[in-house]
Amino acid sequence: MTAPEGWNEVDGALEREFSFDSFPEAIAFVNAVARISERENHHPWIGIDYRRVTLRWVTHSAGGITDRDRELAAMSAALVS
Repeated sequence: MTAPEGWNEVDGALEREFSFDSFPEAIAFVNAVARISERENHHPWIGIDYRRVTLRWVTHSAGGITDRDRELAAMSAALVS
């Protein structure tokens, strides 16, 4: 399957960088992703660099990207739409 719109497959994971107008906006996004991740019991790698947030979704136990990763990638991207 292909990566969801706006996402790239990088080293066997779905990856996307999000840019925000301020550090507090970036952290609010991270907190929203954290709430989804906890609810769904599936957690991304999160990189924070001031106003940029990078997410990487992968299912290590499956050895790569699964439909669950695609779903959660789409859910997290919808937070900024």
